Amino acid sequence: MLSNRYPEHPRVAVGAVVIHNNCVLLVKRAKAPAEGEWAIPGGNVELGETLQQAAEREILEETGVRIRAREIIYTFESIHEDRDGNIIFHYVILDYSSDYISGNPTPRDDAMDAQWVSPEDIKKFKINSSTLILLKKIGFLSE
Repeated sequence: MLSNRYPEHPRVAVGAVVIHNNCVLLVKRAKAPAEGEWAIPGGNVELGETLQQAAEREILEETGVRIRAREIIYTFESIHEDRDGNIIFHYVILDYSSDYISGNPTPRDDAMDAQWVSPEDIKKFKINSSTLILLKKIGFLSE
């Protein structure tokens, strides 16, 4: 497996917005660059895998929840530099809308925690800034 640190080129990653019973599925990241923050679950696309397949696999691996990825609803870059200006991480991330199929959130893979979070409870969590933008964009959170 390739290292995500100090890449030679940007890495393609996917995420999936899963809403079930008016709650969104979030994970607490266990690794940099968003370690300790809550975010949309997802991860790297593997060679030969479609973006949709990657989203479905990553959510299952990270949370134990089965989904069906539908369409891309948000795209952004995540670029992080070290103190010397070298690129530590560079991701191009495509987030999918998705349908919940089955499962209860259980933190697995590189997630410290996984939970269904309601709009009312979101303020209790340290949410990643890109995730907040996305949740506002899709109307899950009000401005």
